[in-house]
Amino acid sequence: MQLVAAVMTVALGGCSVPGLWSFEPAGSQATSGASAKLDPAAYADSIWASKVVPTISDKGVDASTLVPAIAKDAAGAAKTYGIASTSGGAPTYMVKGSGKVTKIDTSDPHGPVSVDLGDGLMVKIVTGPVITGTALRDAMGISFGEFANQIEYQTVGTALNNKSKTEVIAKIDLQSLVGKSLAFEGAFSASLVDQILIVPTKLTVS
Repeated sequence: MQLVAAVMTVALGGCSVPGLWSFEPAGSQATSGASAKLDPAAYADSIWASKVVPTISDKGVDASTLVPAIAKDAAGAAKTYGIASTSGGAPTYMVKGSGKVTKIDTSDPHGPVSVDLGDGLMVKIVTGPVITGTALRDAMGISFGEFANQIEYQTVGTALNNKSKTEVIAKIDLQSLVGKSLAFEGAFSASLVDQILIVPTKLTVS
């Protein structure tokens, strides 16, 4: 039994299962691309103002161009404007635009705000309290290889969604929004027009 235990101890030293967990002997340092003590909120804080917001402002496609393109040829729009999913899911887009707020659906936990862009075009912007998906993370090209495991990768996506809540959505008076003009910037992941739900990085009411 002592021999078996010794063999197991040696075999386990510094082993890992990619995407699930890793084991490091006491006193050793992880060799993965991220710290074993990653703070997702701190990570999101560090890139929000310096990377996320300005990148979407600079690279966001005007919604009046993007939405018709997706409606006409979703595959073509994905190639032209989208960021391909590494997991085979829907492509991610960076978008900006403006329009008139026609509705806020408070019965939906995502709190979608409907914005009429004109010419029969409509988009929805998530206001929570629930924000699902990882559009902001994926729009930034943040890859799984930068983190120790899938949990870290997922929690960074959630932390960026939380930044949208605290830095953008919380600063808007949702109760008085209907009927007003809203300029927006953000990201979404969708394969079809009716799946568009933008996670905002900037909202301006007028």
